[in-house]
Amino acid sequence: MVAIGNFLFHYRNGLLPILFLGILIPSPPLFQNPTIALILGLGIALAGQMIRCGTIGFVYIIRGGQNRRVHAENLVTEGIFAHCRNPMYVGNIAVASGMGLASNSLIFFVFISVVIIFIYETIVRAEENFLRNKFGSEFDEYAKRVHRWIPNFSGFLETLKKHTFKWKRVVIKEYNSTFTGVTLGLLIIAKVIYDHPERYGPLQEYLPVLGGCFVLLLVSYLIVRYLKKSQRLVDN
Repeated sequence: MVAIGNFLFHYRNGLLPILFLGILIPSPPLFQNPTIALILGLGIALAGQMIRCGTIGFVYIIRGGQNRRVHAENLVTEGIFAHCRNPMYVGNIAVASGMGLASNSLIFFVFISVVIIFIYETIVRAEENFLRNKFGSEFDEYAKRVHRWIPNFSGFLETLKKHTFKWKRVVIKEYNSTFTGVTLGLLIIAKVIYDHPERYGPLQEYLPVLGGCFVLLLVSYLIVRYLKKSQRLVDN
């Protein structure tokens, strides 16, 4: 598991977008009413993105590793990490599964949910192996206090009061993932409308509006990227 996790950690950025091509596989629907799937799925994906933003905004932990290898300078146990050892990955799983649900594709939903859980389970095993080797008993004590996946909300409000939310850090660290996620959400909405003319026929003439939303999203992405690269937007 550790070896697989290290491999997937190295290639995950290129692998994950490819997995979403599975949305094109013909499949029976999850719900007879695709609107239900769309609302539930996008709601879950939004909740996952909020988990990611909350984790980064309060106490950030470097998940990119070093040279695309598992790495950590410090053992972070504060902020959201005091309640769940892998909140970022919990958010990622929620986003991916939510998008799968929103597509209303039974095959894609099951596929993306199972694969994404497997990917992050192996990555977490690889990271924990690294952390245990580097921090020893300090990590073992932390692992005893905090669950790997299931959050413990005891004292959660007190944790939030202890930390200041860093919105600039969220923008800097999350603009790329947010752009990708919202783009995928727009594509899923467009596909659902296009695939169900009997239900959304009148809405099809508004599909260009989704294209306009993407253009605004792209412009916002480029602006934030420019501000970041030019050091006009920095995390103080």
